[in-house]
Amino acid sequence: MVISDAQKPIKFEINENTMAIVAERRIEGSIYSRVLELDGEVVVPVKPAKIIDDSCRYFGSSLKGRQEGTKAITGISYKSPIAIDPSSGIYMFPTNSPRCNHCSWIAHQYISHYAPSDDGRTSVTFTNGQSLLLEISFRSFENQLNRTAQFRYLLSKRIQLA
Repeated sequence: MVISDAQKPIKFEINENTMAIVAERRIEGSIYSRVLELDGEVVVPVKPAKIIDDSCRYFGSSLKGRQEGTKAITGISYKSPIAIDPSSGIYMFPTNSPRCNHCSWIAHQYISHYAPSDDGRTSVTFTNGQSLLLEISFRSFENQLNRTAQFRYLLSKRIQLA
């Protein structure tokens, strides 16, 4: 999808209704984010990783800090799932390396169904019935989903023991 200049810039923080942050290329080539929420979507004039980092900072950390935390708990150091706000159950995982311009982020708790597409991508259906076709293989998507589930479980056990 190419975004026109008609859409105005806004700032955005991830919240309990955020289902995905999808990288989109503008007509002139810059990367914007299409944020899918339970009740709609919004276009934000920054890369998805910037929204993720800003949201982590809003909740007292940073993207790098959350990645380091994931590594300390699970040993995962590449395409790490992160806890944006574990107290609200907001966990997201990247579709590619967060350094890549085309990396999108998916909220673990809103995935209802996923399936391979004929062209090697993955079709994801969210709990609100909305579907999204992602630039990630089925196998990689499933791996990311499982790693996020493992991370959520391990972190929730630590929080319960505290």
